[in-house]
Amino acid sequence: MSTPSNTLKVTLPKGRIQEKVMRLLEQIGLTFSFSSRSYRPVCSDPEIEVKLLKPQNIPNLVALGRHDCGFTGKDWVLEQQADVVEWMDLGFDPVRIVAAVPEALLESDAYRKRSIVVASEYRTLTLDYIKRQGLDAVYIQTYGATEALPPEDADMIVDNTSTGSTLRQNRLAIVDELMQSTTRFICNQSVLDDPWKRRKMEEIQMLMKSAMQAEEKVLLEMNVPKAAFETVINNLPCMRSPTVSPLHNDEGFAVKVAVATQEVRTLIPQLVAAGARDILEYKLEKIVS
Repeated sequence: MSTPSNTLKVTLPKGRIQEKVMRLLEQIGLTFSFSSRSYRPVCSDPEIEVKLLKPQNIPNLVALGRHDCGFTGKDWVLEQQADVVEWMDLGFDPVRIVAAVPEALLESDAYRKRSIVVASEYRTLTLDYIKRQGLDAVYIQTYGATEALPPEDADMIVDNTSTGSTLRQNRLAIVDELMQSTTRFICNQSVLDDPWKRRKMEEIQMLMKSAMQAEEKVLLEMNVPKAAFETVINNLPCMRSPTVSPLHNDEGFAVKVAVATQEVRTLIPQLVAAGARDILEYKLEKIVS
């Protein structure tokens, strides 16, 4: 049975990047019902069909048109050389793809002077790196726990790392950075030519952006006496301009403004000192600008 044209087929990632993607989608009103061991959760939006896949499988399947869109790492898009449209960089789970060697090989630069074994899950990226560096190397494909191979089974690894702590724990030193990667929202080229699917994608993108912007800001609401109004306003950072309304009995103004979360700690004492009163802080759900 074919999927109706007014259905958007979305792939969600399993594993490390799943949690943040799912939380973001829930923020924009897309919730999912999971049954035991099911790879096909039911979405609260009947126009969206969902399947769970490993991130490394998503780029090629989206490129082949088996799914309209999905979430995966930039590293897997490049690794598979997938012909997809990168619709949005979510910035989630930033990692570096690095080359690392045992500390003993780094000290003597031995890995450049003899034949070595290079292990990685990233076949394409690693073979390209070996060629560019002119290394005398044999490549070995790994399937997880790449950092466990050196020094007995590999002289170098190419792997992803966020902090480098796992590499250090295994006495591995980074010698090169191949690329940086974050979670991307990708789609098949054909989606751009389908008005309904493109509009659906644009709506999801807009809502995700608004939710992500809201996470970085809070709404401050305060009462400001007339005499303190100019001083308070001059202390306010804002997206464009604050919302100002007159108070009852002409006693001053009610002022609302969205500010960066990290500014609140220093901003509120400044506003109090400037004359603002009854300051309220609200968590924002979305900012559509």
